[in-house]
Amino acid sequence: MASRLLRITLLIIVPISSMLFTQAQTKTENVILITLDGVRWQEIFQGVDKRFFDHPKYILHKRFHEDFKKEFWRDDAHERRKILFPFLWNTVAKDGQLYGNREKGSNANITNKIQYSYPGYSEILTGVADPTIVSNAKIPNNNWTFLEWLEKTQGYKGKTAAFASWNVFPFIFNRDGNDIFTNFGFEPMEIMLGNPRIKELNQLQLDIPVPWDQVRFDAYTFNFAFEYLKEKRPKVLYISLGETDDYAHDSQYDRYITSAQKSDEFIARLWTWVQNDADYKNKTTLLITTDHGRGYVELAHWKDHGKVESTAEDGDKAIWIAVIGPDTPASGEMKNTKDVKQNQIAKTLVKMMGFNYQATHPTLKAGEVIEMMTKK
Repeated sequence: MASRLLRITLLIIVPISSMLFTQAQTKTENVILITLDGVRWQEIFQGVDKRFFDHPKYILHKRFHEDFKKEFWRDDAHERRKILFPFLWNTVAKDGQLYGNREKGSNANITNKIQYSYPGYSEILTGVADPTIVSNAKIPNNNWTFLEWLEKTQGYKGKTAAFASWNVFPFIFNRDGNDIFTNFGFEPMEIMLGNPRIKELNQLQLDIPVPWDQVRFDAYTFNFAFEYLKEKRPKVLYISLGETDDYAHDSQYDRYITSAQKSDEFIARLWTWVQNDADYKNKTTLLITTDHGRGYVELAHWKDHGKVESTAEDGDKAIWIAVIGPDTPASGEMKNTKDVKQNQIAKTLVKMMGFNYQATHPTLKAGEVIEMMTKK
């Protein structure tokens, strides 16, 4: 009851504080946040990890083992990463920024102590590492996400939406207490049924078996979100893609890699549409990141995260952030920079939209704005 009262009280306070802190100088009118679950910084900046080639137990389709190596391996790390993430390295590296290459003095870290998905997503979306969130258990989040904060702000009602492959997101968003449009887990889309693409995707979700009981295929999540973007035209859109983490937990490195590459393709498709639409072109900031890292020193640790004590260099605490938009300098791959944190993402994105985000946690403040992302 106490947490419910807190959320009701903040409902009254936040719209007033939002309007008091308007920053008219920003160019961003729309924000798209996309997360790739558990993708390591090493693959982002170095491409495929050759060590897995000599361990067939990590390659699901053994008869395609040589084809997999041929497709993704190059001796030069810059070439490998471009093959794996062509959008990040051909577009964001040219017109935006990429943080997290620890070998070049660009560190990006989580601040929560758990290194699991729920704490990571909550930290990204709320701006605080709530010490009461200690697992992936399906418990309601008492903190507002920045989408909910904006939803209560003048001009944003009905303009926020979130889509996710993982079925824990109804609790991360605590959606019973907010008006954000959401579609999570195995849920069908219950609106836009006049759109034949939506009807087809709803049916395919029923027809095609999924190997997991908590995560649907990302193709559904992305395409539901993409159709919603084109028809409903939200100002704030969040898309959480989850396959990569589940393939890793299943020891399928080849599937982890091909899913990561497909995620990059999805993002490229979305950004191409954005940059060809009058309402979004040169008015939209896109930020891409991950909820946590994963092991690196020992191959077996790659499968999991948060189960063993690790340094950021070993993986679990280390993340990466890519951003592109009208308020972000085209600095490319960041080098020798001040460390950035996961809890800074929410306030930074809201700043780009012209407001000073205030976390709703009773004692914790949101991480500060990443100024390097916002200064032209």
